[in-house]
Amino acid sequence: MKLLIQLAAACGALVLSAAAAAQANPYQKGPDPTVSSLEASRGPFAVGQTRISSTVSGFGGGTLHYPTAPGSYGLIAVAPPFIAQSSSIGWLGPRIASHGFVVVLIDVNSTLDFPESRSRQQLAAIQYAIQQSSRATSPVYNKVDPTRIGVSGHSMGGGATLLTARNAPANIKGAFPLTPWSSDKNFRNLSVPAGILACESDTVAANSSHSSVFYNSIPSSTPKAYYELRGESHFCPQSVSNNPVIGKYAVAWFKRFVDNDERYAPFLSGALPQADVSNRRFSELRTNGL
Repeated sequence: MKLLIQLAAACGALVLSAAAAAQANPYQKGPDPTVSSLEASRGPFAVGQTRISSTVSGFGGGTLHYPTAPGSYGLIAVAPPFIAQSSSIGWLGPRIASHGFVVVLIDVNSTLDFPESRSRQQLAAIQYAIQQSSRATSPVYNKVDPTRIGVSGHSMGGGATLLTARNAPANIKGAFPLTPWSSDKNFRNLSVPAGILACESDTVAANSSHSSVFYNSIPSSTPKAYYELRGESHFCPQSVSNNPVIGKYAVAWFKRFVDNDERYAPFLSGALPQADVSNRRFSELRTNGL
């Protein structure tokens, strides 16, 4: 009987602790995460979407994905790779949104645009989404928290992501570039938490001159991580078989740093990501003690 009472008290303390954490962090949303919930094709939030016209100012249009439930959410802006538009990584929009974010998945003015131009368009898309949140006729009316922004992108969109995070960090809380390409290798002034998803057999943005160099240039004072998928090519974010692991780390990164949700920290550093080394998903893992 005494043991049962102790167990009941412990369970009650855990419930109270979780409730206290939720009250302390108004951005915490959704149930406690698990590996399976983060690797699933959808999270706990129902999602809607609306198309952005290609005639919009500052970028080439795209798609807004958003939780249908009322509330204010962090905003994630995702830029596409060279010679491609958002459809090449279209799965990321609803995937991230279903975990409690508004996601603007952008098309670019020209598929030949380089990272510097893509970064400017990413910033324009962020402003567009914020403006839409103030319009009563918009499906994202009152849904965007302009103080909590995350950025992501593939290839040159990943390079743009790092440039955006370095050059305009005021309201940007997290960056998660995928196999990033950039001729600018200097990110020693980047203060935004950055998780880099690399692929071992990348011959387009070779890690020895891109992802690894970017990671090393980011100061140790900035939370950072380097996740390298074993045996995968530059186009790993476009392969459906990689969606579970890439989705898991992208969502966890944004939940941790855009939503300031500590429940996701164990998925980014320590035993859980180390398991992806042990099971040979990752060929390399580096973090600076997130």
